[in-house]
Amino acid sequence: MNQATMYLILGGVRSGKSAYAMQLALRLAQNPVYIATARVWDDDFKKRVERHKIGRDNHWRTIEEQKYLSKLDLDGSVVVVDCVTLWLTNFFTDANGDVEKVVRTIQIEFDELSKQNATLIFVSNEVGMSIHNTTELGRKFADAQGWINQYIAARASKIILMVAGIPVPIK
Repeated sequence: MNQATMYLILGGVRSGKSAYAMQLALRLAQNPVYIATARVWDDDFKKRVERHKIGRDNHWRTIEEQKYLSKLDLDGSVVVVDCVTLWLTNFFTDANGDVEKVVRTIQIEFDELSKQNATLIFVSNEVGMSIHNTTELGRKFADAQGWINQYIAARASKIILMVAGIPVPIK
């Protein structure tokens, strides 16, 4: 059975995570795959998505998939999954904040995805280093994000923490 090579690129908002992941992918392949996990929630978010699209030229194959990444045929590809936080948000929203269900579902989906013969570069937010959430739902989301980041990190061969645009190797 094949096993994916995995990277995890972590950082805060506007830390340079996506740009670093895309540069890495272009160093590893001429035509990498970009998996966009975002749902467009409002006009502001639509602008963010458009800004990301502009950053990709014709070297990229873009796939928009909100939840079921393991169903994609990525064999032999270098893939940027941008991002785990939005991927988690989609499951979290659909499960009405049921943390155990969401974490288990993503773990299963991740395990299936990682069986592919591909290089997977996961981009994720490090939410545990930011402001403490004032709502129960916000705290549940932060917990789920932390557990998913740990799950991916335990399986990734390389982990980079982005701090103000500077890549800091962790693993």
